[in-house]
Amino acid sequence: MSAEKNEQIIRKLYQVAEEQKIQEFVDMFTGDGVFIDASAGKEYRGAEIGRTVEIYAKAFPDMHRELYSFYLTGDIVCVELSLNGTHKGPLMLPMGTIPATGKKMSTPCADVFHIQNGKVKIFHCYPSGTVLLEQLGVLENLKAVLQK
Repeated sequence: MSAEKNEQIIRKLYQVAEEQKIQEFVDMFTGDGVFIDASAGKEYRGAEIGRTVEIYAKAFPDMHRELYSFYLTGDIVCVELSLNGTHKGPLMLPMGTIPATGKKMSTPCADVFHIQNGKVKIFHCYPSGTVLLEQLGVLENLKAVLQK
């Protein structure tokens, strides 16, 4: 598939995530596709792939992904972006939940996608977890803030 077509696929994936169309987001992955959230140390497969969109939409209802640069080589697409929003709901993490802080975030992120037959086979997401936690004002006292 052409680099231009692969970029269009990924731009559409981000758009669907912004619109919180969970099933459409999941459907853009191959049947054996995987979403790897590096900062949380979690892998999502099947219907669970949409879980990260749900988690961030609940925590940041005004979530916006600012796309800066695309780097394309064969069926691999790399994207530099930032995750932006206001923390108005609970942020569920593997270690516990951070209650809403009301603070804004603009967290740097890098995403790497492997495309197969027009769908995402592997999505590696590398958000800067430490920047996110610092912007929410919880990094220094994370254990006290987390709700189990």
